[in-house]
Amino acid sequence: MTDRTKIIFGNEIDPKTVRKADKSKAKFIKKYGDDSAADYRFGAESIPALDFMGARKLVFSDKEEPLADNPLIVGNIRMGFGHYRISIAIASCARALGYTPYWLDLAGFDATGSKMIREQNDLYSKASRISQKSWLFNRFFWEPLNSEGFRQLTYNAKDQRNAELLVPILKSLPRDVPYVATHVWPSQAAVHNGMTHVVNAIPDNWVMALHLSEGAIHAVQTPFAYLGYKMMNGFAKTPLKGIPEKDLRMVGRFVDHELLAGLKKDNMRRIARAKGDGPMRFLMTVGGAGAGFSQFLSMVKHLLPYVKSGRAAVFINFGDHESVFDKMQRALGGIEVRKFFNDYDSLKEYVTALGDADASGITAICDSDIFKAVYATNLLLPECDVVITKPAELAFYPVPKLFMKHIGGHEVYGAISSQEIGDGTFECGTDRSANEMIDRLISDPELYSHICRRIDDLKEEGAYDGAYECVRLAAEGRG
Repeated sequence: MTDRTKIIFGNEIDPKTVRKADKSKAKFIKKYGDDSAADYRFGAESIPALDFMGARKLVFSDKEEPLADNPLIVGNIRMGFGHYRISIAIASCARALGYTPYWLDLAGFDATGSKMIREQNDLYSKASRISQKSWLFNRFFWEPLNSEGFRQLTYNAKDQRNAELLVPILKSLPRDVPYVATHVWPSQAAVHNGMTHVVNAIPDNWVMALHLSEGAIHAVQTPFAYLGYKMMNGFAKTPLKGIPEKDLRMVGRFVDHELLAGLKKDNMRRIARAKGDGPMRFLMTVGGAGAGFSQFLSMVKHLLPYVKSGRAAVFINFGDHESVFDKMQRALGGIEVRKFFNDYDSLKEYVTALGDADASGITAICDSDIFKAVYATNLLLPECDVVITKPAELAFYPVPKLFMKHIGGHEVYGAISSQEIGDGTFECGTDRSANEMIDRLISDPELYSHICRRIDDLKEEGAYDGAYECVRLAAEGRG
């Protein structure tokens, strides 16, 4: 078998980098133990928030439970909400195409590889928080790492070696089960495990060697990403052999079946609200790392007069981070909000009742259950008019978007892609530009309606069918 650390798509890695990769793997084994001989077996649990799509969560069990007929595994990790959100989109489309989706979070087990993931994720979150407080750290370390450091082929070599630590978790799975990974580590783990029907759903538009998983089908969302991976553009100082066609597909954006099924009707209602006298509905999503909080707070303050005058309604999903809500309330001196905290059933009833009624005020959502916290945004997406978000995974969703400043440099091209195809704004990197964009969207119904009509056109072109295509590719395998 090819050593995927030493040779990546026919490109040889220098011995020094290979030695560093070996040392990295050895470090984690020394710290967390060697479980290569472990006999992990899976059972499955229900996921209440995703019961409607029949999703089942794989967990370690003394008694192995066979997979249902027509299974599809969604391999993921929790790194913020982004990879979970894409995973839900894959599971949703799998269900729509007749598969039983199984949720496999490789960071969620008591295993060496899981502990390795959690350690690296903690470091990433910590660095992200520091980057928002230190201009020097952000300018000279964090931005270069996210845009260029992760881009280098040598970075992938190290990840490939570390991913070998994840193989013991997967050993009991059928080698030919359809498998879609929404982060590169679950993809690399499956390939190292000898699995044959692996799709690597690449979440970003910025092309990086970080996302390479040779042996899987690489599914990208845009022509920009396709060309970049085809050539491995910028992955080294000299030209490289790129990804062969059998290993690379441009599939479109990763979006849930439920959001696409009623999209045309949702856009008709959005346009009617924009041209009428009802309030424009803004949905804001905020993460727990605190990144971007200053600009987030500025936009909330700017929206308050619109809310009071009945020209806007605001929904804020705080995810599973109630502390961020408390921080906002302290900064604003306390404002009146409608709260759905750990009350998912009431939130669903409220959203169902919204319909064509006028929304009002500010609604805050928070839930300690991560699945409910993530899916609360999905519940609100059909009912909102504008999503205010950093240009991460939501940049690819079929809802008019206002982009606030990016957090990691890899996010920049998410906003650029959305701006170019016409379903979102440009990145508003300052408080002033973001607030001016809010004013324009509220006051210019023709501009807003144009975005909605553009989303309808893109839907007809299949631009949002990426999650369906990932499922189909996993079923077919590499052949």
